[in-house]
Amino acid sequence: MGSIETPTNPENGSGSATATVSPAGAADFYQKPHSVVNGMPPPAAEMTQIESDSLKKRRSSVLPLEVGTRVLCRWRDGKYHQVKIIERRKMQCGGPNDYEYYVHYTEFNRRLDEWVKLEQLDLDSVETVVDEKVEDKVTSLKMTRHQKRKIDETHVEGHEELDAASLREHEEFTKVKNIATIELGRYEIETWYFSPFPPEYNDSVKLYFCEFCLNFMKRKEQLQRHMRKCDLKHPPGDEIYRSGTLSMFEVDGKKNKVYGQNLCYLAKLFLDHKTLYYDVDLFLFYVLCECDDRGCHMVGYFSKEKHSEESYNLACILTLPPYQRKGYGKFLIAFLVSNGSLNYWRQEDAYELSKKEGKVGTPERPLSDLGLLSYRGYWTRVLLDILKKHKGNISIKELSDMTAIKAEDILTTLQSLELIQYRKGQHVICADPKVLDRHLKAAGRGGLEVDVSKLIWTPYKEQG
Repeated sequence: MGSIETPTNPENGSGSATATVSPAGAADFYQKPHSVVNGMPPPAAEMTQIESDSLKKRRSSVLPLEVGTRVLCRWRDGKYHQVKIIERRKMQCGGPNDYEYYVHYTEFNRRLDEWVKLEQLDLDSVETVVDEKVEDKVTSLKMTRHQKRKIDETHVEGHEELDAASLREHEEFTKVKNIATIELGRYEIETWYFSPFPPEYNDSVKLYFCEFCLNFMKRKEQLQRHMRKCDLKHPPGDEIYRSGTLSMFEVDGKKNKVYGQNLCYLAKLFLDHKTLYYDVDLFLFYVLCECDDRGCHMVGYFSKEKHSEESYNLACILTLPPYQRKGYGKFLIAFLVSNGSLNYWRQEDAYELSKKEGKVGTPERPLSDLGLLSYRGYWTRVLLDILKKHKGNISIKELSDMTAIKAEDILTTLQSLELIQYRKGQHVICADPKVLDRHLKAAGRGGLEVDVSKLIWTPYKEQG
């Protein structure tokens, strides 16, 4: 994504004998040549004073910046990017205009929103605050019908369960991160989103989590005392998979209510449009761990309803930031929906957990942006491999029966790959071998392999 460079001021001219002082005074210092007296520029000390007065005048005219203001902000890459001011707060030891500003980088996802100091903002780039309702209306009038449809499709795809009013309410309630960082095991992790922790944690910038029971505390000393007493070395629940250093634990939300709630609080810090479920009795949590001589350390998880009327086989999925880009996200999806290698699919392995339950499944919407990417990658690879084996001579219903992937998910995936045509009132798969090979190459490598023989699991409805 392109960066926005810092705007530079025009070079100041050297002046001439006929130049005069601008009637606008010091405010025009950066735009016009310096004043000249008897053909000579002002002394350096006077220029410095003019600069200082100009800067003060400019600062006093725009400060404090209003919520909604757009301005350039220096990011961690050292470059300037446009931001929108979401919130502001008074500095404890400062003057009337000394504020910190919570900003949203308009180029990037909300996970990068942060508090910044005034010195990070380029006050020369301040844009007038515009009434957003008026701005939206003007923008809407300028849009073509096609552009409006594309925006509507994007809105629905990301937030199916939220109408426009609910989405605005959600964004207003969660607009500012309440917890900046957490400590979990040997990692200190910057958070991405707001999470509705109990009110007594509202003044905490950082929280400390026990990586085994997921209890959270305000101070490091509290965590250290807790760790001396906590006898857990893995998530509470049944270990249903162990292969090498990887383990998967099934945790029943009804039997381990506090753990389930703490996991939801933790996950919400890294998932934007997800409802936080306080009633975890209805859910099963599958926690993936890396194991060593100190215990089993959580790297990610997925959850699912025990009984879903909508045939959802996934409620939530997350790989914690320190463990991302290591194949664990695809592993979690593979565990849920395939238990076979993502590199070498075997049709009889696909959607193993869903097939054991005897039902076709789909993830609950909305998925996070990263979750959606992972799922699309999974669906693409498994379907392409089967189409290649069968040389395209297969129907969508047969694909659904073989993989336990919902027909709608198969259809949208194949449409995105332009492998579907509509003929004589029905969808027909067009699978040219060269096209399939090209798509498979573009899909990239698979994730970590799941050894189906190491799975020891019974569907919930058959337990007890």
